[in-house]
Amino acid sequence: MITVKNAEQIELMKISGKIVGDTLKLLGEKLRPGMSAKELDKIAYDYITSQGAKPSFLGYSGYPASLCVSINNMVVHGIPTNKMIIEEGDIVSLDVGAVKNGYHGDAARTFAVGKITDVDQKLIDVCKESFFKGIAVVKDGVRLGDIGSAIQTYVEANGFSVVRELVGHGIGTDMHEQPDVPNYGTAGRGLRMRAGMAIAIEPMINVGHWKVKQLSDGWGIVTADGSHSAHYENTIIITAEGCEITTL
Repeated sequence: MITVKNAEQIELMKISGKIVGDTLKLLGEKLRPGMSAKELDKIAYDYITSQGAKPSFLGYSGYPASLCVSINNMVVHGIPTNKMIIEEGDIVSLDVGAVKNGYHGDAARTFAVGKITDVDQKLIDVCKESFFKGIAVVKDGVRLGDIGSAIQTYVEANGFSVVRELVGHGIGTDMHEQPDVPNYGTAGRGLRMRAGMAIAIEPMINVGHWKVKQLSDGWGIVTADGSHSAHYENTIIITAEGCEITTL
């Protein structure tokens, strides 16, 4: 079911969204070569709980952590472990959610660890900018295809590909609500969005082909061709004339 949030619910979503945004900012400041992904997970857990919230991911469908840590060719859903060590030259995608007062926030960033290749830097930059190209068309009455088309057009014009099997989503009292929000599509097609809807827009783009595959752990998703991938996500509230980002 697709829900339209009222003013009170939107204010609650802003609270959880700010916690998520602040968590990612803190993680970016702490990220360094030699640390384990599990250390990052603890930082996320400790900060979220210190704010009176709960990690949205922890226990979700059995997921064992508060944070997803996806390195280089891993697109999303990397389970942080002590054996997963961050190295100089890596690109690291961190995805986190928090729930407070019954409402969720969800966001992701891809970070450079030390000096990275020019291609990887462009990948990170294009992924982030594609999100903003997508929200530039958002307002009351926009169609899902308009958002996806804006993202896809920008990404492909820069020589990268958009993952098809994974999409954004509605968000509110559940972390994943309807509708699905693809990062590709045809302008003028798809569900018409309305002011008050909350969605998580999250471009996932690859250096190589858009195809992906799942790891044997049942969670991690990697590029099928081994190329690097980037992820950028924010939770937004659609308004009459645009949108408001809750997780920045």
